[in-house]
Amino acid sequence: MSSDPDNNSTDVPRGPLAGTHVLDFSRVLAGPYATMVLGDLGADVIKLEQPGTGDDTRLWGPPFMASGAQRESTYFLSVNRNKRSVTIDLKDPSERPFIGRLVRWADVVVENFRPGVMERLGLGDEQLEALNPGLLRLSISGFGDDGPDAQRVGYDHIAQAEGGLMSLTGSPEGPMVKVGVPIADITAGLFGVIGVLAALVERASSGRGQRVSTSLLAGQIGLHAFQGTRYLVAGEVPPPSGNQHPTVCPYGVFDASDGPIVIAVGNDAIWGRFAPLVGMDPHDVRFATNDKRISNTRELNELIGPALAADRVEVWLARFDGAGVPAGEVKKLDAVYSSAQVRQQNLVWTAEHATLGSIELSGSPLRFSRNEVALRLPPPTLGEHSREVREGLIDEAKRHEI
Repeated sequence: MSSDPDNNSTDVPRGPLAGTHVLDFSRVLAGPYATMVLGDLGADVIKLEQPGTGDDTRLWGPPFMASGAQRESTYFLSVNRNKRSVTIDLKDPSERPFIGRLVRWADVVVENFRPGVMERLGLGDEQLEALNPGLLRLSISGFGDDGPDAQRVGYDHIAQAEGGLMSLTGSPEGPMVKVGVPIADITAGLFGVIGVLAALVERASSGRGQRVSTSLLAGQIGLHAFQGTRYLVAGEVPPPSGNQHPTVCPYGVFDASDGPIVIAVGNDAIWGRFAPLVGMDPHDVRFATNDKRISNTRELNELIGPALAADRVEVWLARFDGAGVPAGEVKKLDAVYSSAQVRQQNLVWTAEHATLGSIELSGSPLRFSRNEVALRLPPPTLGEHSREVREGLIDEAKRHEI
């Protein structure tokens, strides 16, 4: 691989952010997820890691995948593709010149420390702006830059609890539960990417950098959607709704003879097509409109349950598809990743990892008509690119001195 810090080889697919430099101070998930998305879009991402241990998630397992004496966490592998890893002790005064070169190289800096940590490292907004006036700084915290909870550590499960998401998830008669993926981290990362992309557009006209910030808590508020306005506008505190939609009916999980099936009767026209399939009159006054179906949800579900239980999921899916009724199978991940649709959409990428060999990763959900979103680099081993980046930046500095 070239020692050029830009890593722009002519045979590497170029995404829409090709030529954008991202310096990644973040660890665990929210920040690394954001920088992975930027890397997928073509940005050159340099991930800074603590010598010896690296990102926290390198130790999060099992499962681990081993190759000889070296093992890799599947958690780490999930959010660190399209990055180069450089080990550095940020507290070491001798590293200050190298950090300065990295900051001047970067277009975007991403960090997810608690508020005040970057300042204590000598990398606060004023210091970064002095080094690089056009630099964009993305900060992702647990609870925000200020306020009484600003200094609290924010892990995903805590944010799901304190941001209200857990109160909406689970069955009405059972315990509240968290979402099965780290949705608070992922949402904060995605909102962070949105902020960075907007700031890049603004910088193109102003020429100036700026700070972009979000938090795990803010991301949860951003997810509330209609549940938020149920409280803010209507004054209702939404309870957990389980596998049934709280405002549309029938819309949720039902039992066929051989397993669960999801049915989404999203409007009255669909109801008119659905009802005859389960032996019901679509004009029955108890269920003719959505508001009446919501008022009589329990009665309706008791009536359609036996009909749905009389046939297999596969039979119902074909029947609903023929009638234009939205429905789906509840799939486990083995079925998801082996499905023809997922493979056709290029949602699984094959990477050649430095120690593990060929591995498969979830692909990017984005596609462009003129640019290619692609796997350019596998998730790195700890410090895998330290030498090439350090030498590349030294060479670049020497060229500027000439």
